[in-house]
Amino acid sequence: MDKKQLRVRLQKCLLEMRVDERSEKSQKACRNLVSTSQFQGASTVMIYLSLPHEVDTSEVILYAWQHGKTVVVPKISWHQRRMIPVQINSLETGFSTEVADLRNPITGIPMPMEEIDLVVAPALGFDRNGNRLGRGGAFYDRFFANEQLNAPRCGFAFAEQVVDSIPVIELDEPVDFLVTDKEILYFNSDKRHREQGE
Repeated sequence: MDKKQLRVRLQKCLLEMRVDERSEKSQKACRNLVSTSQFQGASTVMIYLSLPHEVDTSEVILYAWQHGKTVVVPKISWHQRRMIPVQINSLETGFSTEVADLRNPITGIPMPMEEIDLVVAPALGFDRNGNRLGRGGAFYDRFFANEQLNAPRCGFAFAEQVVDSIPVIELDEPVDFLVTDKEILYFNSDKRHREQGE
């Protein structure tokens, strides 16, 4: 199955999930994420603002604030096709939803890459080797390729979004671990760290 076919299959799966089921699964996934040592040890967490059919990240964001953590979210520059990490202090105000219902911060203080301790990333799908299938814009691939970013990368998804295998190309950037409503999977990221160190 190629990427296009996989995207269609996974989008259909997300759209068919009942609202109450999505809410319950989101709560379980959020509890799993905040229990990880990577999250507990992070002072600054970068996390996405979820779309309606994704795992709802608001519970994680509120937990982070309650525990004195700095929360950073992606500010999308559509014309430059890149993400800028910016700090937010509210989930209620300061967003635009002009493109694809995505909440994009209008304000927010830019956060240096090297100050981010954990990046929580969405995708349409993940496999059990840490490969991710995004929505096709390669925003996270470009972001992860930045040499100033040293933070571990966490994939965040429903268990239904985990597939056996995702086709990858050289520019695709994997995650270090994956959190779902059912499990936490850690991947061998030695290869990537070794390549960066060469």
